[in-house]
Amino acid sequence: MSKSAIVSEEMAKKFATEKDTPYLRWVRNEGLDIIAAHYVPNLRTVELKPWARRGGAGVYVNHEASRTSNDCYVCEIPAGRSLAPQRQLFEEMIMVLEGRGSTSVWNDAGNKVTFEWGPGALFAIPLNAWHQHFNGSGQKPARYVAVTNGSQVMNQFDDAEFVFNTHYDFKNRFSGEPDYFSGKGEQKGLLLETNFVADAVNIPLISAKERGAGGGHIRFNMAKGSMNSHISQFPVGTYKKAHAHGPGAHVIILSGEGYSLMWPEGDEPRRYEWQVGAMVVPPNMWFHQHFNTGNSPARYLAFKHEVVSMRNAQGVPKAWISQRLGGDQIDYADEQPAIRTMFADALAKNGLSPRMDAAYEAELADLPPKAA
Repeated sequence: MSKSAIVSEEMAKKFATEKDTPYLRWVRNEGLDIIAAHYVPNLRTVELKPWARRGGAGVYVNHEASRTSNDCYVCEIPAGRSLAPQRQLFEEMIMVLEGRGSTSVWNDAGNKVTFEWGPGALFAIPLNAWHQHFNGSGQKPARYVAVTNGSQVMNQFDDAEFVFNTHYDFKNRFSGEPDYFSGKGEQKGLLLETNFVADAVNIPLISAKERGAGGGHIRFNMAKGSMNSHISQFPVGTYKKAHAHGPGAHVIILSGEGYSLMWPEGDEPRRYEWQVGAMVVPPNMWFHQHFNTGNSPARYLAFKHEVVSMRNAQGVPKAWISQRLGGDQIDYADEQPAIRTMFADALAKNGLSPRMDAAYEAELADLPPKAA
């Protein structure tokens, strides 16, 4: 069984001062709360606090390794208002949860681009570019969720003035191109290089049989950033293969209903129910597995830092490779029998039955032999 690694108070006190960081102090100075969790039932209704500097409301969501990878926050723009202009020496990926509006992006050279967005829009802010978000409704607030690598940058420099007020245009990232946020992009295998997706809920996906159950998948690189994201979908009555990876993947449910199991190796799986708007953040190297128990395909978006994607010598994420080959993905043939029983019971409550037989059979054709 896994251990909690809890030590004595005497030993813990020796490291107490290292728990606080420049990043955590900065968030506190912003007047915002931090939700320290790896599960948020609904990002659309999570409680926010006034964010005076930005002119909206917000809350941060941190996982256990935020200071070494990335963070997450939810922000709301009041009806008929806009957030204050901002630039920053860290990357940011955004998905609109509710509302319609627009964003303007510009640089010190005076080049400016404005684009409109609605629910499900996905885009990234170019490094150190000025930007401002506007709510297009005079009656309802707009809300978005963002993932940044600001925690690393703030901890490295410990200087908010430098992080938010450095005058430098990264022209290779953004140079005021009029079509920068047009939604155009180049597909390279599973990877789509683009800076704007109008509707993450309905964007076409590519077959990804390696993840099991006939699912679809697409990966994004936005604003030439070091962070990345992907969307996965899986059919009714199916579930994905369990896998593990590094910290910092923020999994946001875009459609469907179901649950996820998460567990450290050697422990029993823990169950987290989800619907549209929920978020799960698998802790470092915890196995996790996603199950569709609803009447429609289930789709999620994962915002993540590259530290998540531990890769083999060929550049393939180990989370896509069978444990039988030294990877971090559990084949269906090797999963606990209780996994299938739990899934069947959950489907039965909705009058459904598993549709996994074809996936189990298809896996056998390419299943590597077990290590001796």
